[in-house]
Amino acid sequence: MLYVCIIFAIIAPYLICSINPAIIVTKIKSGEDIRKLGSGGAGLTNVLRTQGKTAAVIVLFGDVLKGVVSILLIKLFCLFFMPVESIGDSFPFNEFFTFLCLWIASLSAVLGHCFPLYYKFRGGKAVLVTVATGLIINWLAALSALIVFIIIVALTRYVSLGSIIAAALYPVCVWLIDVYVRYSPNLYIGVIFTLIIAVILIFMHRQNIRRLINKNEKKLGQSERRQQRLYNHLYGIGENDND
Repeated sequence: MLYVCIIFAIIAPYLICSINPAIIVTKIKSGEDIRKLGSGGAGLTNVLRTQGKTAAVIVLFGDVLKGVVSILLIKLFCLFFMPVESIGDSFPFNEFFTFLCLWIASLSAVLGHCFPLYYKFRGGKAVLVTVATGLIINWLAALSALIVFIIIVALTRYVSLGSIIAAALYPVCVWLIDVYVRYSPNLYIGVIFTLIIAVILIFMHRQNIRRLINKNEKKLGQSERRQQRLYNHLYGIGENDND
């Protein structure tokens, strides 16, 4: 049953998280594809900018819900089907492999959101899904990364910068919590999987990194016109030069 649990941990979260609330909500509200609006991102930030706060709240709830459901489903599946045995010095067989399956599920959920089966493999950046799955598996580490995100966004108003830095620090948070707080014997499983997730999240923000370097990344709450004026000011372009 171990292999069945692993296969289920790969497939189920991927299929669940391939459902993209940002695409669905935007299609229902405006009849458009969110990936063709604003920044082109199929996620919360772009929905907030292009569809408004109500739509953004629905997307927030939807992304968190699908991440939580994915992990809880795998946890229940492993609880019922994983054999209760011992290896080594009475180390619980099912505890180790359940932990492994949960991190596999987290990675699979992220991949489902980023590369959804139902939308030609063009999805969002999976920040909310990462937080949601992480809060179920290692809530202290996920909360620590979330706090870093909030601080960076509060100081800079760049959501993308907060996401990138929080993603990079996520494996560090898992390592610190597992070593100094949880004393987890499964330390490196979490570190390895969160490192892979961090690489995926940073890769999904590659366009944002380019815009941050070029100083034309949009800040939280910044309108298109205000962003253009800032760009013109930075590069000495007159108001009529864009016509």
